[in-house]
Order: sequence, then structure tokens, then C-alpha cells
Amino acid sequence: MRFGKVTSKRGEFVRQPNRFTDRITADGSSGWKAEPGRYRLVVSRACPWAHRSIIVRGLLGLEDAISLAVVDPIRDDKGWRFTLDEGDRDPVLGIGYLAEAYLATDPGYGGRVTVPAVLDVESGRVVTNDYPQITLDLSTEWRAFHGPGAPDLYPEALRQEIDAVIEPVFRNVNNGVYRAGFARGQEAYDAAYDALFAELDRLAERLANQRYLVGDRITEADVRLFTTLVRFDAVYHGHFKCNRNKLTEMPVLWAYARDLFQTPGFGETVDFDHIKRHYYATHEAINPTRIVPRGPDLSGWSEPHGRG
Repeated sequence: MRFGKVTSKRGEFVRQPNRFTDRITADGSSGWKAEPGRYRLVVSRACPWAHRSIIVRGLLGLEDAISLAVVDPIRDDKGWRFTLDEGDRDPVLGIGYLAEAYLATDPGYGGRVTVPAVLDVESGRVVTNDYPQITLDLSTEWRAFHGPGAPDLYPEALRQEIDAVIEPVFRNVNNGVYRAGFARGQEAYDAAYDALFAELDRLAERLANQRYLVGDRITEADVRLFTTLVRFDAVYHGHFKCNRNKLTEMPVLWAYARDLFQTPGFGETVDFDHIKRHYYATHEAINPTRIVPRGPDLSGWSEPHGRG
């Protein structure tokens, strides 16, 4: 998860920039070559930014090429912990906290430790925590290792349109829920809230006439929107005060989200327990009691979506 402590003078949430932005390329010209077994992807199942990389890695059949490390959903004062593994240490990297890899890479690093992060297994150092680029590179630079029948999530012919769609989705929806939830002033919250629901309305209008966001196939754009929508009713509606409507009260987006959820490679990657425990038990300023709600009812995710 990638939260920024910085706020503007108007109380606006400002996201921390990515610190490690090296790229792993097919030919290794970046200094990091795409090679099976060389890298480890560290994720939290609670985090929507990390969730993107889990979905894309699975859809492309890269599970054997890039190993996966999952951190505890509860982040403590030292950051993300490997308490889900025996001995509270990652079995491949040998570390107890992701922060250890950050400091091994940059001893002077003082920012927030974030996921997803791709680490070089041999050195234990962070190659990248640049979450928007990680999934694009999995699609384009790791092609030689894609599984049979892997989809093209970032087809060259559609990239301009995909980029045009994902920019406002990021600004107003993916990051918009955080701008509302972490706002420190009414004006900042109101602006984020208005932009969020205006964008959701535009997306609903677009999806009323087509199954996916770009073209007739699932692309990177759908992955990026899905990871916010799937968390909407469980955390963003109440916890982040994004409460004009629940997802289940927005018919087009609710059907679209169910369509993706029921698509192999999506629903099985969603961990509502991790999602709820992280948000409600980590953000003390928003939820000081750390009580985790028992709802919402999740049975609707399996209902027919009618978007075939």
C-alpha cells in the first residue's frame, strides 16, 4: 500500500512518489534482464496497487517465472511484515520486513515502504516499486515467458486509448478514493468526492454500451479499475466516506465488476479478509477503535452479470 503523509495547504492528500524506478527489460538494456527465477514480487493482498500485479502475473502465466511473496495485511510501525511465513521471515529473501530490502538498496531511505515491489533475489535489493510500470512491463518485456494463450493486456494498437482511459481513472478513482479518505479539510474532501463520482458516472456511461473499457477484450485498463471497484463497498464507501452510492447501487458498474470477478484470474485473487483487516485496523486516524466491520454481504459477487 502506498500512502503519503504529506498534505497540501488545502488539506489535500498527496501521494508519495515512487523511489525505485528501474525497469526489467527483455534485452537487459536497463541493467535488469527479464529472467525466470531472478526476481521476487512482494505484495499485500489488501493493496489495490499490488493487487494489479497479482492479477496480471496470473493472467499472463508468469507464476513460474516470478515468485510471489505476500506480507501480513496489518502494517506496523516498521512497515510490511512477512509474518505469514514460517519464522516470520520470507523463505526466499530471508528478511522479516520489506523495509530491510529498501534500506539495503538505499541506506538513507526515509520514506514509506510500499508494495508492490520487485526484488532481485540474489542481492535482495529493490529493483522497482513503480507500480504503474510494473504491470505494463509484465505485459511487454516478459513476453518470452508468457503462458500459452496469455492475453495481450496492453496491445500496441490500443495503447493510446488505454492510456487516455487510465489517466482519469487513476486521478479520480484509484487515487480519488484516497484523496477523499485522507483529506484533512472539507474543501479537499468535497473536491475529491465530486471528482470520484463524476468519473464513475462517465465510466458507467461508457460501459453501458461495451463490455470492457477498451475494445472487446480485457486490457490493463480493466485490471486497474477492478481493483478499486472490488474494494468499494467493503472499505471505500464507509471508511473513506465515498458514500453517494455503493457499488451495488450503480447497476452498470456493479454488473461490470461481477463480470470481471467471475472471469478466471480475477475473483480468486481477491481476499476480503485481508482487505478489511488492513484498512480498518491500520488507519488509526480514521478508525481509532480498529473495529473491523462484519459486512458487507459478499454473496452478490457470484450472481449472474448479464454482460456476456
